[in-house]
Amino acid sequence: MRVLIADDEAPARARLAALLAGCGADCQLIAEAANGAEVLARCAQYPVDLVLLDIRMPGMDGIQAALYLAAAPNPPAVIFVTAYDEHALAAFEANAIDYLLKPVRPERLRRALDKARALSREQRMALLGADSFVNASYRGGILRVAVGEVILLRADSKYVEVWHAHGMALTEESLRAIEERLPGMFLRVHRNALVAQDRVRALVKGSEGQPLLQLQGTDVLVEVSRRHAAEVRRLLRSPE
Repeated sequence: MRVLIADDEAPARARLAALLAGCGADCQLIAEAANGAEVLARCAQYPVDLVLLDIRMPGMDGIQAALYLAAAPNPPAVIFVTAYDEHALAAFEANAIDYLLKPVRPERLRRALDKARALSREQRMALLGADSFVNASYRGGILRVAVGEVILLRADSKYVEVWHAHGMALTEESLRAIEERLPGMFLRVHRNALVAQDRVRALVKGSEGQPLLQLQGTDVLVEVSRRHAAEVRRLLRSPE
C-alpha cells in the first residue's frame, strides 16, 4: 500500500513516517506534502493508495484537498490525522475512512490502516477487470480462476500451485509475476507462497516448531518464514 503523508509541520510528518514504518512491509511511504495543493500534485505524480492527511494546513486545507481527491477517477483512500476533534463530521462528509487524533497511537494507526487495506482490496478487485484471474492448467485444459476464489499460491518446482475454492490447479506464471500483475491482492508469507489475506485463520506450530498458517477453504498448512511472521501475527491480531 503506497502512502502519502501530508502535514504542514515537518516533525509531525517524521513522527507519522516512523509509526508507518512499524506497521508492516506492505506500507510504503511514497511521498510527503506540506499543504493541500501539494497533496493534489503528489497524487497526480505518484500512484498513491492512501493519504494520511492533516486538516489544518496553510492555503488549501485537508478537507478541501480530500474533496478534490474524491472527485478523481481513481481516488486514494483518506485517513485524517489532526489535533482537533471538531472536524470529524466534515472529515467523514469528505469520504474519509477514518479520523485519528494527535498524538497518534501506534495501535490506532494500525486499525485505520487495516480499514484502508480492506477498502483498497475491494477497489482493486473492481478495477482489475479482465486481469482479475489466474490462468491455470487443469485436466488437460485451461482453467480461469477468479482472483477472489484464490486461497493460496505456492511455488513447486517450475509450476505454481493455485489452490482455489474448488481444488488445485497449476500455472506456469511465476509468483513474482502474479504479485506484480495483481498488486496488493495477496500477502507473501514465504519466498514460495502467497495467500489471500481474508482466508487467514490461525498460526499453529509444526512438528519441528515451525509456524504454519491455517487458511479458510483448504486443509493445506502453509509454512511462514521468520521474515514474514510478524506481519501475519499483526494481521491475525487486527479486528475484523
